[in-house]
Amino acid sequence: MTPLDDCLALDAQDPLRGLRELFALPDGVIYLDGNSLGVLPRATAQRVARSIEQEWGEGLIRSWNSAGWFDLPRRLGDKIALLVGAGPGEVVATDGTSINLYKVLSAALHHARQETPQRRVIVSERDNFPTDLYIAQALCAERGFCLQLVDGGQVEAALSPEVAVLLLTHVNYRTGAMHDMAAVTAAAHRAGALAIWDLAHSAGAVPVDLHAAGADFAIGCGYKYLNGGPGAPAFAWVHPRHADRFEQPLAGWWGHAAPFEFTPGYRPAPGIARYLCGTQPVLSMVALECGLDTVLAAQPLGGMAALRRKSLALTDLFIALVEQRCAGRGLELVTPREPARRGSQVCLTRREGAYAIVQALIARGVIGDFRAGPGMAASGTAAGHGDILRFGFTPLYTGFQDVWHAARHLHEVLAMDEWRRPEFNQRHAVT
Repeated sequence: MTPLDDCLALDAQDPLRGLRELFALPDGVIYLDGNSLGVLPRATAQRVARSIEQEWGEGLIRSWNSAGWFDLPRRLGDKIALLVGAGPGEVVATDGTSINLYKVLSAALHHARQETPQRRVIVSERDNFPTDLYIAQALCAERGFCLQLVDGGQVEAALSPEVAVLLLTHVNYRTGAMHDMAAVTAAAHRAGALAIWDLAHSAGAVPVDLHAAGADFAIGCGYKYLNGGPGAPAFAWVHPRHADRFEQPLAGWWGHAAPFEFTPGYRPAPGIARYLCGTQPVLSMVALECGLDTVLAAQPLGGMAALRRKSLALTDLFIALVEQRCAGRGLELVTPREPARRGSQVCLTRREGAYAIVQALIARGVIGDFRAGPGMAASGTAAGHGDILRFGFTPLYTGFQDVWHAARHLHEVLAMDEWRRPEFNQRHAVT
């Protein structure tokens, strides 16, 4: 059993430990849900207040120019680009993940219809995040394509000559399993298909290099590991080889080549700017920039590589402690053990009481979350169709002693049957 003193020593030696001070973490809380909503950066409240009181309150409409509001989508996009292996001017922060997926998937299908009309299939994983599948289903119905869903291990085998687009989430939201982006993209290209990647559980959590992987399109979320706040703007990236070739369908004035000419005909802006649509939410953008700055604060300390090393150490420790302390309690690991196949979360499955166990932990100040099954065991076999207890590890603010105490609380909730209490078995609207 790893003693607490060892975890305290690891925290003392951690080169990233000072980054925790960038966040307003509540006392008495072990927060393991940054994969759903990142912690509030300390700088955000003051920065948003300044935007409200000075830029809006005093500057009024002048702030579109004087405070740089108009440039926010591209300025923030350049910061995101540093985290995902994209170049300057290739990313925009805008809209939501679902809307951005609609844009890039539409562009990819337009390419297929123009250049490979015989290809009418989109391939995705059955266990992909549902909103991605819903958007794909809607576009298939609209454009005359077919959505083919396969299990994770069958993706490359499904890349037939009929496939136009491969749509995948880099890190699976339910299991934490991570694809080899470069290898899977190469397989898609060999089959003549385009590759779209959802980075919602990757950006800011694991190293991503879109250019090195040869990806075609990517979208991602601003409120998880990027700490942008609830409902923060998402982002979109299009490889430069495609950026000027296709138009996305939401042809709003912010995506116009000259939006303030106010001409009646639409002329798309060059490059990634055409993936903008309507007026951007300035206050949300300002908050997102504060979140991005917390991740970029790790750059002098080793950047994403350093965050990844700590993430793997945290998740390795949690897996080991849970298996030591909670043996025989019905928990099974669904997250891959192999570091190269694992994102920055650990997911456990249990046949009974998963939701209530999470609620009991939250009552103790250990915040994770619940996802309905079925899941897959780390070995790739069915894990009894249990529900998922999901724990995210954000190296910016999670310490090794947090992991030790979280595993202790989980053991106690199970050992004392605390999860059976009625109040922990009442379902909330958000799980």
